[in-house]
Amino acid sequence: MNTPVRRIAVAVMGMILLLMANLTYVQVVKADDYRSDPRNQRVLLAEYSRKRGQISAAGEVLANSVETNDRLRYQRKYPDGPMYAAVTGYYSVIYSSSGLERAADNVLNGSDDRLFARRLSDLITGRDPSGGNVVTTIEPIVQETAYKQLADRGYAGAVVALDPKTGAILAMVSTPSYDPNRLASHNSEEQRRAWAEYTEADPPVLRNRAISETYPPGSTFKLIDVAAALQHGYTPESPVTAASEITLTGTNTTLRNFAGTPCGTGPTATLADALARSCNTAFAELVAALGEDVLRQQAAAFGIGSTDLAIPMRVAQSTLGDIPDVAALQQSAIGQRDVRVTPLQNAMIAAAIANGGEVLAPYLIKEVQGPDLETIDVTQPDRLGRAIPSNVARMITQMMIASENRTQGGGRITGVQIASKTGTAEHGVDPERTPPHNWYVAFAPAENPQVAVAVLVENGGDRSLEATGGSRAAPIGRAVIAAALGSRR
Repeated sequence: MNTPVRRIAVAVMGMILLLMANLTYVQVVKADDYRSDPRNQRVLLAEYSRKRGQISAAGEVLANSVETNDRLRYQRKYPDGPMYAAVTGYYSVIYSSSGLERAADNVLNGSDDRLFARRLSDLITGRDPSGGNVVTTIEPIVQETAYKQLADRGYAGAVVALDPKTGAILAMVSTPSYDPNRLASHNSEEQRRAWAEYTEADPPVLRNRAISETYPPGSTFKLIDVAAALQHGYTPESPVTAASEITLTGTNTTLRNFAGTPCGTGPTATLADALARSCNTAFAELVAALGEDVLRQQAAAFGIGSTDLAIPMRVAQSTLGDIPDVAALQQSAIGQRDVRVTPLQNAMIAAAIANGGEVLAPYLIKEVQGPDLETIDVTQPDRLGRAIPSNVARMITQMMIASENRTQGGGRITGVQIASKTGTAEHGVDPERTPPHNWYVAFAPAENPQVAVAVLVENGGDRSLEATGGSRAAPIGRAVIAAALGSRR
C-alpha cells in the first residue's frame, strides 16, 4: 500500500472512530438530557399519547386525563382545581409539574416498577398503554371545609389535618390558591398568561404553604417546652414566674407577656396555668433553666430538624436555628427568633401528643392502583419514634384542654372536648408594626383523638395588628375538626 492510500485509510478510520464516539456520547451520556428536554417534541408527543392515571380521594376524582382532538392526545383536567391544588399540583406542557403530579409521576405515567406486568400485557395485547392511579388519604369534606374557611375569609394561610393514629393526611390546603386547569391547557398562550399571573401574584399562589414554607410558631412552640420540662423534674403544678415582664439574660432587652399582663395574681403560677395563659416570661425562664441541649433534643424527638421528610412531596426543614446565648434561648423558647416550622410539622407535634407520644410519618398516598383499578400497593403507617412517654402525653393533653377552655373565638363544638394551643408570632424587620402570624394546633376528642390539626393565618388574616391565634385561627381549626369528626360518625 502506497503512502497516499495509507493516509486516506487512517483518516477514514479516525473519522469512523470519532463518529462512533459521538454516537456513544449522544445515546448513552446525553440520552436522559435530550429525553427530558422540553424542546424534544417526540418525547412530548409520546408522553401525551398515553392516558395518564387519575388522582382521587374517597371516590372523588381530583385529576384525570380526557381525550382531545389536537396533536397532544390527552389533556389533564382538575374538577375542583383550586381546592385541591396543594395536593395535586399541576401538569403542564410548558411548565412541567408540581405536587403529586410530580412526586407520583412514575405511577401516573405507567413507568413505575409496580406496573411492569401491566406494561408487558399492553405490549403483548396491543392495548393503548395507560398509567396507574393514585388514591389519596384526603377526606373531601375536611378538605372542602378547610379551603372554604380560609378562602371565604380572604386569608393567606394553610391548614393540615392528620389522623393521629396513622399519620394519614385528611386535608392539606394552601391559600390563596390557583387553578391548575389553566396550566394544563394545550393552548400555549393561555399557559403563559396563567403562569405570568400566578408567578406575579401577591400574596404568592404557587407555593404550598402547608409543606414548603416555614414560619415562627410563636406560643405553639411552648408544647415543646412543656414536653421537655415534664421529663426533667417538673410537673403541671411546678411553680414558674408570674411576672408580666423580665429582662433577657445578659441584655437590656425586655420580654413581656401578651398585652403586658401578669401570669396570675401572685409572684408565681403553676406550669399548667402558665401554658393555659401562654405566659412568655414563664417559659423563657423555664427553658433557660433546662438549657439548650434539652430543648434541642426534645424538638428533634418531635421531628424538628429532620431533612428527609416526604409525603411523598418533599417537606421544608423545620429548625430551631442558631442559639448563640441564653437570651437567644429564651426568645427561642417562645417560638420566636430563628425558630421556624411548617404547618405540617406543627400538626405532627399535635398528632404525636394525641397519639400518646408516638410520632408517625405523615403520608398522602393511601394506595396505588393499576389502570383497571386493581390495588397493587397500600401504604402502611410508619412509626418514626417516641417523642415523649405516654404519661407525659396525658399530662400535656390535660394542660391543652385548659388552654382550649381559655381560648376565645367562635366555632366551639357542643359535646366535643378539644385540646389545643394557640400562637401569635411576630415576624418581619419591624415586628411591632407588622401584623403577626396566627396559629392554632389542636386535636379532638381529647379523650379519644380522631383528628389533629394545624392552622396558620398569615399576617393576621386581614393585616390587623391586634389579630391573635384565638381570634383568627381557632375558629377555622374548630370547623375543620367538626368536619372531620362528622365524616367519621
